[in-house]
Amino acid sequence: MAVLEIFKYPAPVLKRPAKPVDQISPELLQLIDDMIETMYAAPGVGLAAPQVGRSCRVIVFDANRDESERSPMALINPEIIFAEGEFCMEEGCLSAPELNVEIKRKGQVKVKALTREGKEVIIEAKEFPAVLLQHEIDHLDGKLIIDYLSGLKRSLYKRKLKRKEEKEKN
Repeated sequence: MAVLEIFKYPAPVLKRPAKPVDQISPELLQLIDDMIETMYAAPGVGLAAPQVGRSCRVIVFDANRDESERSPMALINPEIIFAEGEFCMEEGCLSAPELNVEIKRKGQVKVKALTREGKEVIIEAKEFPAVLLQHEIDHLDGKLIIDYLSGLKRSLYKRKLKRKEEKEKN
C-alpha cells in the first residue's frame, strides 16, 4: 500500500465528473487500498478517487470517529437513490485546506453502490454518515465545498490561497 498525493483546489481533476467503473480489476483494488491508507494518513474520514488524481467513481470512508475502531468502507459507482430531511454541519475537505464551510445537506440518504467484491449494496445513513457520503459523492460529480460558498467568500478563499502560494515561492 502507498500514501498517494492529495490534489488540492484548483486542480482540474477535482472539477471534472469522474467516469463510472466498468470492471473491478486488481489495479482498482490496489487504488482502493492506497486510498484508505491515504485517507488515514491525511488524516481524514473520507476520500474520493478524483482527490488522488484518478477519474473513476470510487470513494472510501470511515464514519467511525474512534481511531481505535477503524472500519473503512469502499464504494464503487455510488449513487444516492433516496434523500430526505435536512442536516447542517461544518465541513472541511482534504482538497481545500484551511476551509470550513457550513453546508445544509439531506439528513438521511440511501446510497446504492458496488463493494470491492462486486456485490451491490444499499447503505442507509443519517446525519454525519449521510453528510460524509454526500460530500464524497459530490467529489465524483466535480463539486467541492468551495462551490457552496457565496461569490465573495469564494473570492476571499482564492485570494488567501494565492497569497499562501506566493509566500511559499519566496
